[in-house]
Formats: sequence, C-alpha cells, structure tokens
Amino acid sequence: MLSVVIATQENERELVPTLTALVGGAVDGLLSEVIIADGASRDASAQIGEHAGCQVLISPEPRGARLKAAAAAARGRWLLFLAPGVVPEGTWIDESRRFIHATVLEKPRRQRVAVFRPASASFRPALLEAFALLRGVVGGKAGYGLLIGKAAYDHLGGHDARDPEPERALLRRIGRRRVVALRTTARLVTEIT
Repeated sequence: MLSVVIATQENERELVPTLTALVGGAVDGLLSEVIIADGASRDASAQIGEHAGCQVLISPEPRGARLKAAAAAARGRWLLFLAPGVVPEGTWIDESRRFIHATVLEKPRRQRVAVFRPASASFRPALLEAFALLRGVVGGKAGYGLLIGKAAYDHLGGHDARDPEPERALLRRIGRRRVVALRTTARLVTEIT
C-alpha cells in the first residue's frame, strides 16, 4: 500500500534512526517497501539500506531526478517521502492509514497530501501551529515528510529533476490548500540528540 522514498547523500548516521522508525509500519502491513535513492555516497548509506532490506537505487543524478526515479520504481499506491534523519512518532502508522482512507477516492488532480507536524510545534497553540505549517508549505519545506498518492504525484509530474530544491517546487505545484497536517509529529535526528 505505502512505499517510502528516502534520498540519501552521505547520510549514514541519519538514515539508521529513520529506518528504525519505519519497522512498525512494515510489521503492521501498511509499509510495503522502502526505496533509498542514493546519490553515489562514499559512506555506508547504500549498505545500510541494503542490510535493512530496502531497495537501493544509486545514481549521481541530482536529488530531484533520484526522487522521481524512485517514485517511478515504487510499487505502492501511496508514497511517503522522508528525509534521512526524520523520525516519525509511533502514531504515524495509524495517522497515515486514516489519511489514506479519508482521501483514497479523491481525484488525483485534487487529492490532498499530508505532512507530519514538527515535534517542536506539538505544544504550540493551534493557531500558531497553523501559521507555522502554512509558512513551511509556502516556503516549500517538506523536511518532515510528504504523504501523497502515487497517481496524484504522477499527475503533478513528480519532482523536478532540474530544480535545485525539488521538494519546494513540488509543494508549490500542490498548493497550500491541498496540504493537511497529520496529528502525528516527527523529529529530526538533530532534535533528538
């Protein structure tokens, strides 16, 4: 049902906690595969992915091209793009499933997408949190994950292979009205340590 795509470039240290956080989704049956789109790293990023049972695609292409190629290779009907070092809290499985079931019948050109809330924003008043999320979407920051139907992703043309900030360009094409914040949060490895 769900394919996770992670673009790596010298991210061995950040990759391990992200992959660890995904184990529950595989056990639960929500997560069908994890694809590592590695940028020909010289560290152990690709090897870590292989040892964890991920499909590893290695290419020296820019991040946008790697993300797009990984999405094309994905078998799941839903895609979850995560950056290395993003660790979703344990409720991500139920929240992702709830969102998928709520939006599965929406047409790809209008289908909503979801993002995790930053854990640092979890105790903010709702209005401040809404402004922070809106600022992140308008600014194109998908650093805490992007959950999108594969048909909607394809309809949008996927990540721009030439754009130096492919996540920002994709979020602009999606538009802020279609972005929903999941109730679950995610932390960056740097926030944990």
